[in-house]
Amino acid sequence: MKRAVVIGGGWSGCSAALAARKAGADVVLLEKTDLLLGLGNVGGIMRNNGRFTAAEENIALGAGELFAITDGCSRHRNLDFPGHKHASLYDVRKAEPRVRRLLEEKGVMIRTISRAVDVEQEGGLLKAILLADGTRIEGDVFIETTGSTGPMGNCLAYGNGCCMCILRCPAFGPRVSITQKAGKTDLMGSRADGSFGAFSGSCKLDKGSLSREIREELDEKGVVVLKLPPELVNRAKLDIKVCRQYALPEYAENIILLDTGHAKLMTPFFPLEQLRRVPGLEDVRFVDPYAGGKGNSIRYLSVAERQNDLQVRGLPNLFCGGEKSGLFVGHTEAITTGNLAGWNAARYLKGLRTMELPEQLATGDIISYTNRRMETAEGLRTRYTFAGDHYFQRMKERGLYSADPEEIARRVKRTGLAGIFQEKVL
Repeated sequence: MKRAVVIGGGWSGCSAALAARKAGADVVLLEKTDLLLGLGNVGGIMRNNGRFTAAEENIALGAGELFAITDGCSRHRNLDFPGHKHASLYDVRKAEPRVRRLLEEKGVMIRTISRAVDVEQEGGLLKAILLADGTRIEGDVFIETTGSTGPMGNCLAYGNGCCMCILRCPAFGPRVSITQKAGKTDLMGSRADGSFGAFSGSCKLDKGSLSREIREELDEKGVVVLKLPPELVNRAKLDIKVCRQYALPEYAENIILLDTGHAKLMTPFFPLEQLRRVPGLEDVRFVDPYAGGKGNSIRYLSVAERQNDLQVRGLPNLFCGGEKSGLFVGHTEAITTGNLAGWNAARYLKGLRTMELPEQLATGDIISYTNRRMETAEGLRTRYTFAGDHYFQRMKERGLYSADPEEIARRVKRTGLAGIFQEKVL
């Protein structure tokens, strides 16, 4: 059986591994830490705004397994909070083991604490991935979903230093770009002032360190909004957030907490002494990032140049997904690109023509539109998400946004692609 090697075990890597395995490939998934899902272990927001549409498109396309997991461990559903409608908040403490069990049941070989550091090439193709411990992993096709965060030097150069986030570079080693090791130059996202990268958009607070009243409200309602005194309002932080859908005045003027098992603080960082001046937060402490009082991880410093089928340009047997494939924000976006990359990797192994998702679907439009935009300086300053800001507005203008599952399923059926990701290729 021909082998697909997935490098990076975040939401996109898990999605790619699952898609390639369902299509019939032998799949090995490499993850440098001891946990799958990566930023998914501190995220938790699904189905908000246009992500509802994208989730239902994926389900109708035959890639609903990971959404079934997040739906199944959601603590709150159909939740509204500033700038967002009908969101679900999954429990970040429960999703990872469920995803791991699913992949193992499907026959994906998972190798954690397996950091890719180099590649072998032959005849213009990748031949093997070399791990930090000297192990050599051969493959016939490769899918890079290593993300765009780290190593520590990037957080030092473009942020406020290593914040000891869930990616844990000090413990498990830095991320290494497979495309760069293969001789390609990665794109880098920039901010409005021309500097590179962007701060991750939120932190986790220990729920037990909140006041009883706030804990009870968070458990019951899923969201708590605490008005900040004027002297603690910092609107400048809105400009550095990666998640532009949360760069609204409400997120500077208030403390907004979401219940994802922990208390998700919707700001890149917040000085602890100031945070403890807010009533009910007198004893509060950060869980992740541990240095959330001064900084957060820096993202978008390693994006591959790719085609709309997610094949890396100039490397025929390398595909990409997640943040590696564009300036995307969010789990749904990662799963969407992972699905297509994994499916097309299997088609490549079979010698079939790879597929682009049509622009009549939001899932196809975001991939092609982002690709065009990243060819411009303005496009590299933009972030792309189904949940808000620039791209969500485009969804609405093009009539792609819907919160009606039946309507979305009919749209997918009209493309002739209903259930396509369930079909065996090999």
